[in-house]
Amino acid sequence: MTTHNERRLLPWSGLDGKPCYLTIEANGGYLSRLADQIESVQLDLAAELLEHAFEVLGDGEVGQDELRCLTMDMTGALRDVHRVAISRGRRLPPMDPPAWEGDDEGPRLPAVAFG
Repeated sequence: MTTHNERRLLPWSGLDGKPCYLTIEANGGYLSRLADQIESVQLDLAAELLEHAFEVLGDGEVGQDELRCLTMDMTGALRDVHRVAISRGRRLPPMDPPAWEGDDEGPRLPAVAFG
C-alpha cells in the first residue's frame, strides 16, 4: 500500500517540544501500534472531557477556578485531537478531484436563491 506521506506525525512531542515523526512501515511496527493506542486514548479522553464540559457549563453556580481548570483541560485535549487529525489526514491517499471541479460555469442557482 502506498501512502500519501511516508512519515507519520506521532501523538507526542520530543524533549525540545518539536513534533516527532516515524517512518511509516508497511506492516505497522511497534511504535506505530503504540501511537495508535495513544491516539485512541487521547480521543476517548477528549470525548469524556467534552461531556464534562457540558455538565460544568450547564451548572449556573460554576466558579471561576473551575472554569479556568476546564479551559486548560479542553485546550490540552484540543491540541491532542488536532495532532491526531493532522497525522491521520497526512496518511490518507490523494483523492481525485470531484467531477464538477474545474467546471468554469460552477453551480447554477436561480436568481431568487440570492435574494
